[in-house]
Order: sequence, then structure tokens, then C-alpha cells
Amino acid sequence: MALQLFLNLTVGTLMIVLTVAIHTFGLIWVTQIMRWVTSRFRIHGHRSRVLAMITVVMGIFAILTCEVWLWAFCYWLIGFMKDFPTALYFSVSTFSTLGYGDVLPHPEWRLLGGLEGIDGFLLIGWSTAYLVAAGVRVGPFRSGEHF
Repeated sequence: MALQLFLNLTVGTLMIVLTVAIHTFGLIWVTQIMRWVTSRFRIHGHRSRVLAMITVVMGIFAILTCEVWLWAFCYWLIGFMKDFPTALYFSVSTFSTLGYGDVLPHPEWRLLGGLEGIDGFLLIGWSTAYLVAAGVRVGPFRSGEHF
């Protein structure tokens, strides 16, 4: 039992480190693309701002998708789920903290699923903070313009 707990924590910690690295470099990439889009498409009015926000949202979605797929691959690799589509479904449900509960992990790996939920909660929160900052900085919600 102690060994399984150690394995859950070790694999979970490794996955969290990987997803945080993906998120960090992904947001740096999104920032660079957003900067390029706003400098390239200097259009009068709000069009370039809307285009910048679309870039940010799609970039964040791509980053989160990579992280969910990484968790699913981990589950499939360690035998947490019998097939990849089920592992992906479980990962999306867990990462988003939706947690339908119709697919359950093997009892020995339940802690790992909980760690993914915490990871997803933090990374989605971080993404939301980034999106708000982008909306204020270059998007259609510049400080003082609307509120």
C-alpha cells in the first residue's frame, strides 16, 4: 500500500512538472504569436484586438489539449485504463474537474486521478488569469475604455 501511494505521488508529481512546463512555454509561445498578430494586423477599430483575443483563446485551448492528452497517455501507458479512448475521456473529465464518475480508475491509482484534477484546476485558473491580462493589455477590454 505504501509503495502504491509512493508511485501515485511520484507519477503525479512528474506529470504536474511536465504540464507546468508545457503551460509555461505554451503561454510564452501564445504571447509571441499575439504580439505578431497585433503588430502585423494594425487595423483601425477593434478588429486587431478581437483577432488577438481569438489567438489567445485558441492558443490556450491548444495548450490545455496537449496537457489533457499527456495525462491520458500516462494513464494508458501505466495500465490505468484499458484503452486510450477511455483514458482520454477520463482525462478530459478529470482535468476539467467535471468528473462525471461513469469511468472509474483502478483503485490503486485513484490518487493519481485526484492529482490530475488539482493540476487541471490550477492550469485552467492560470489560463483564465492570462486571458484576463491579455484582454486588458491588447484585447477589447483595455482599462478605462469600458468600465
